[in-house]
Amino acid sequence: MLQGAMIVWFLLTAASLVFVIWDSVFNGVTSWVQKLAWILVVAYTGPVGCFLYLMTCRRPFPGGHDEFTKKTWKQSVNSEMHCLAGDATGIVIAAMIVPVFHLTNGWDSVVEYIAGFICGLFIFQALMMRGMYDGDYWKAVRKTFFAETVSMNCVMAGMLPTMIVLASVWPSSTEPSGPEFWFRMSIASIVGLFTAYPVNYWLVKSHLKHGCMTLPGADTPALGHRSPEPAMSGHLHQGHEDVAQDQPHRKHDRSRMEMEKLALPTQIILIAISFAILIVTGLATSLFVPVRFGLTH
Repeated sequence: MLQGAMIVWFLLTAASLVFVIWDSVFNGVTSWVQKLAWILVVAYTGPVGCFLYLMTCRRPFPGGHDEFTKKTWKQSVNSEMHCLAGDATGIVIAAMIVPVFHLTNGWDSVVEYIAGFICGLFIFQALMMRGMYDGDYWKAVRKTFFAETVSMNCVMAGMLPTMIVLASVWPSSTEPSGPEFWFRMSIASIVGLFTAYPVNYWLVKSHLKHGCMTLPGADTPALGHRSPEPAMSGHLHQGHEDVAQDQPHRKHDRSRMEMEKLALPTQIILIAISFAILIVTGLATSLFVPVRFGLTH
């Protein structure tokens, strides 16, 4: 039964991935980073990711993207895609490597966390989005550190315990060459998607993180449809911020100003809380599956 379920899952994932790639090329009006995030997320979460793409990001008709995606919950899902894509990619890469070293599950999780953090913040966020920060990489790191850290910790609070539990009851799922490994990573990614949604909703609603941005001039209204917002616009935070055609990456957009208004002590406290959540989930996991930090399995 499990083998049959995996076959169905992988077929649905392949179909979902083909559709999202095709739609991103021919119907996409977001940045290449947003498109890549969705493609990676769908690769990891299959039809679940495809369903969310259809509900929160896909342009329903020319000129309708801003209106379709402006609701806070949709912006929150789009915001989370950046984080989940980077984290899951880092974790998957690490999970493919750690079996070689025969570490215990505790050290496996530490390595996977570090890989997810590096890939999520330093590559997928700061490196790929540095254009939004005048091309300054380290400025991008500083400006995205808080929002991405609390979001990433919540993603990993779902992914890592799921991976540990599944590996304990399904030892063959730790072998990267087998389909069980990829099925396990899909399940973990889906759990991480849900555990990180509340904090992303709060970040977007509080204007501390952007959601889905329409590229300036990319969404031209079709005949018979009148876009509720100017065609040459993008939006941040529920569609309330327009990005002028000649200023797609304004230096003082609202998202950055709001970030600066959040006091540093508050940021530190919230980051500490996110780490506490991660630790608590680890302790809860150890009640069911021993989490060990020895040298070998």
